[in-house]
Amino acid sequence: MDTQGMSGPADPNAEPIGKQEYKPAVVRPRRLFTEQYVMEMKILINEVLDEREGKFDYTSYFDTRKYTHPITEEEPDYKPRYKPSYYQ
Repeated sequence: MDTQGMSGPADPNAEPIGKQEYKPAVVRPRRLFTEQYVMEMKILINEVLDEREGKFDYTSYFDTRKYTHPITEEEPDYKPRYKPSYYQ
């Protein structure tokens, strides 16, 4: 099978254009954890620290019974005592 001639007839009068410049590739770094997992871990760490310091006077993000809702509605907002950087 001739795979070299699959592009069709080439122009015999065409001149080579030389070395072609390419833009450098843009690489997005891979992380072990997803953004959602990282956000939940930050919430957990802050809740543990608040509990240790006696400042835990709000509903935990992980108390899923407090966040039950009908499927036709959005999940209730989480309102922590502090202002985490990822909510700003």
